[in-house]
Amino acid sequence: SHLQAVYTPDTAAPAGGCGGDAPHYEPYDSVYMGGSGYEEYKTSGHYQIGCTGCHNGIDDTDDKQLAHSGDFLRHPSAEADNKCGSCHQQIVDNFKTSIHNGTGQMRKVALRSGFSGASEFDQLPQHQIEGYNANCATCHGTCGNCHIVRPPIGGGGLSNGHMFNKTPDMISVCVTCHTSRGGHAYLGVAAGTEPDVHLTSMQFKCSNCHSGTELHGDGNPVEQRYAYSKLPTCDNCHNDIQSSNNYHSMHYDDFNCQVCHSQDYNNCGSCHIHGEGARIPSYLGYKIAVNPLPDLRPGFNFTLVRRTLAAPDNWEKYGVDEYANFDACPTYNFTTPHNLLRWTERTQVDQGKSCSSNCHIRNEGGTLVNKELYLFDEDLLDWEKSASNSIIVDGKLPESWFESN
Repeated sequence: SHLQAVYTPDTAAPAGGCGGDAPHYEPYDSVYMGGSGYEEYKTSGHYQIGCTGCHNGIDDTDDKQLAHSGDFLRHPSAEADNKCGSCHQQIVDNFKTSIHNGTGQMRKVALRSGFSGASEFDQLPQHQIEGYNANCATCHGTCGNCHIVRPPIGGGGLSNGHMFNKTPDMISVCVTCHTSRGGHAYLGVAAGTEPDVHLTSMQFKCSNCHSGTELHGDGNPVEQRYAYSKLPTCDNCHNDIQSSNNYHSMHYDDFNCQVCHSQDYNNCGSCHIHGEGARIPSYLGYKIAVNPLPDLRPGFNFTLVRRTLAAPDNWEKYGVDEYANFDACPTYNFTTPHNLLRWTERTQVDQGKSCSSNCHIRNEGGTLVNKELYLFDEDLLDWEKSASNSIIVDGKLPESWFESN
């Protein structure tokens, strides 16, 4: 009741973005310290530090204005070097170059703006940086956004009575941020899809594959997440996968595992930031293209790709009519959907038919069966063609696939 009496109404606009509008929590509910999480917190080492040890301000008062005076910090981990680093310095140092700190998104915005990468992100126009922070960075944050509070896109506020959760909750933290392109695929939310086999057969959570070392970073800057050395691979668990069956032996060096074992996955595109949003609305799709990352993933000639939100006028509402160098990156990304099944539309064929009948293109009386699985020039919108020309499959598939039987 005291919190309800002294709270200040929220004035900042709620987080939004790809995951939709954030759920609303009343300010007094967001900071309420109670329940089993709070009881557990009181037995922890973090509790012994005391409120002002992290938040500064004035202790031992029920006057909110006085308590929050001086150098009060609402989110102490925003100053992680001072507040978290005294005990967790290695993690704090490593996190500065972590993908979870936003370096991947910053890189592409900077590249398309004519700069060299994330290291020059701060040279963008200030209004564009403000737009990025308000719209694109709602899922990237600090230590507290995963371990203490809900992410902004999840409504913010204490997630478990102020308990410091060593392993973040998969649903309220991981899936809250990785919604349409990760969590919903893994959980099988979309119509016509099934949960990932690693969930249904093994009850795996994100942390079973993605370690804390990976998520925090190792201190080495990477240009994007597929450049990171700590990423899990299928053969971490699936030993001798290359020789486990004829199909693996034949195609192990041709394309990534997801080409056969992924279901259709979520795509969207052409985001008009702070305007209409995604002008290509969310849809389930599946496209095989030339490997967009031959330097980072050299073992594959072809991979799955996913349409991105990139568009030349992404930042028009923030004073940038068009990117200076939009063609720096394709509009489709290398992708590894988290919706794997052993038997998919590609691997499960009718009795007596070859595995290739569900994936190779064939000409049946002038109709090119399975052509829709591949990214051709005709699949691209006019403004995508120049940026994505290097990954289309035109002229790169066997000619026999197109010859009439």
